[in-house]
Amino acid sequence: MDEHYLRELLADVKAGRLSRRAFIQTMAGLGLAAPFASQLLAGTSNAQAKTQAQFMPARRGGGGHFKALWWDAPMLLNPLLALGIKDANAAGAFYEPLVSFDSDGQMVPVLAQEVPSLQNGGVAGDGMSVTWKLKRDVSWHDGRPFTAGDVVFNWEYAADPATGSPAFGLYRNVKRVEALDSHTVRVASHSRPPSGS
Repeated sequence: MDEHYLRELLADVKAGRLSRRAFIQTMAGLGLAAPFASQLLAGTSNAQAKTQAQFMPARRGGGGHFKALWWDAPMLLNPLLALGIKDANAAGAFYEPLVSFDSDGQMVPVLAQEVPSLQNGGVAGDGMSVTWKLKRDVSWHDGRPFTAGDVVFNWEYAADPATGSPAFGLYRNVKRVEALDSHTVRVASHSRPPSGS
């Protein structure tokens, strides 16, 4: 594709002479994937539709519309049975992890109070276990509290060969997951991590 032509199209989007949808359709017609075309549009922020006032639910998880656009519909919402990124992304709208990653690739706590480390005592000196302190006052959709027992259950479910979880291999080095109290979990390993990891 001619770079000059692409710049003209982007300028037309930025000036409002070409809709974002028409731009993506044009790019798709030229053989470029829609996600790539969307990335090209990232720099044309003033061409985006005016946003409506933000909806503020009265309580967490309460009310409002959920809109998502995927090229392929998810098959299920269970993150431990996710077969691909479409399922994992859809499950992410309903289930939160202990930690996630920021734009710099650093772990940030989500359901965990903090990221375990040697400094805070979360990672054992011998590298054979990690202790997770969970946030309190986190509830499931039905109002029941999120506890260490839920973390243990998730591991038992995913690590059970009868479940058939595609994530089964991720747990092969986990010896056990045990609740130390209602909001503390220890994950013990079968072996030390390789040096440098």
